[in-house]
Amino acid sequence: MYIFRALLLPAVLIIFASVFVVPAYAQGGSGTNALGSVVIFLVSLAISTIVIYVVTKLFGEKEGIGRALLTAIIGTVVYSIAYFLLGTGWLAAILGGIVWLLALRWLYDISWLKALGIAVIVWIAATVVGFILPTAPGPL
Repeated sequence: MYIFRALLLPAVLIIFASVFVVPAYAQGGSGTNALGSVVIFLVSLAISTIVIYVVTKLFGEKEGIGRALLTAIIGTVVYSIAYFLLGTGWLAAILGGIVWLLALRWLYDISWLKALGIAVIVWIAATVVGFILPTAPGPL
């Protein structure tokens, strides 16, 4: 029951974005303004939080959804700084990934190997969700 309550708000945000914001954003409509960008960011953060939460639970971690949210925020900040300083190349992605591994290892107090395993599965899950969500149909 706790997991259901913890995932309820992120699920509502995802549904809201897939029904209203993503179609408008894809058509160049109201989703391209600042409010649309904020909603897209919040939905992306919610999705990242859910993915991190589920993957860390699969790896046996006991921390809650709050720790997953903090991990997602730190990951966003780390990658944003790396891309701002180094551009959108491989170097920025690799350096951002290493710093995020450090943060993941520190936040969950886990080994390098476990942090790498979690990071790889989070990356795969985020890639799959990234392919699915932008192509989700509007209201059914």
